[in-house]
Amino acid sequence: MDFSNAQRAEVLTQALPYIKRYNGKIVVVKYGGNAMVNEQLKQQVMEDIVLLWLIGVKVVLVHGGGPEISETMKKLGKEAVFVDGLRVTDKETVDIVQMVLAGKVNKSLVTLLQMKGGHAVGLSGMDGGILEAQVKDERLGFVGEITKVRTQPITDLLEKNYIPVISTVASDHAGNAYNINGDTAAAYIAGALGAERLIMMTDIAGILRDKDDPSTLIPELTVSEAKALYDEGVISGGMIPKVDCCIEALEKGVENVIIMDGRVSHSILMELLTDEGAGTMVTGD
Repeated sequence: MDFSNAQRAEVLTQALPYIKRYNGKIVVVKYGGNAMVNEQLKQQVMEDIVLLWLIGVKVVLVHGGGPEISETMKKLGKEAVFVDGLRVTDKETVDIVQMVLAGKVNKSLVTLLQMKGGHAVGLSGMDGGILEAQVKDERLGFVGEITKVRTQPITDLLEKNYIPVISTVASDHAGNAYNINGDTAAAYIAGALGAERLIMMTDIAGILRDKDDPSTLIPELTVSEAKALYDEGVISGGMIPKVDCCIEALEKGVENVIIMDGRVSHSILMELLTDEGAGTMVTGD
């Protein structure tokens, strides 16, 4: 689609109230899933983040990397095992998780952001003690439950005008490394930062009344409405932990949370800078 200069100017002026609203505010983006695997989408997500950073939004990027971990394990002849949707993580697996997330994935995202014109610094949850954890469930091995979030390394970077890029690995006082669920880590970090908004990128359009019909998207709901949808069975399966994380973030002080479709081009900009929005917004009661 070709836009005239006048149409471009019109689009920019319509974005102005949103630019004013988010300027200087913290927005946490949880990035993973399909948007991370598809190279074209990855480029667009990085462009969205750099554009937000350039207009003065303090963006914190929290990422997982499940498919990359599984692929690396396969190459090393190790089979991935899951219990209740969580990866069983023995000592060897947690080393692989640390290597892939804090190394390969984290640094590739930092490099991409810098290629798009942003200034980014990669951290893991272990750096500066950002995420402390303990064993979540003995059956899962080194899968961690977050016990503490230290925000200073993140806020120091934001004050110096960097985009912090955080991989979801944590440690305990004994020096053990833990694999942390990406959505949970993003919720805790957003809560501790008092973020204006948490954006959770997923592989579906948002919360659907009928999981097989994208036209039944629920654009907005409160925590109590979400809890009622659990009882009705509308929120089920893999969406339950996502919505749990939304509620967790809101209870920890995040203004509102969006579950959005990471497969849609420039969905972050659509959500933050247009009337239309993208996905489902969950708000406090």
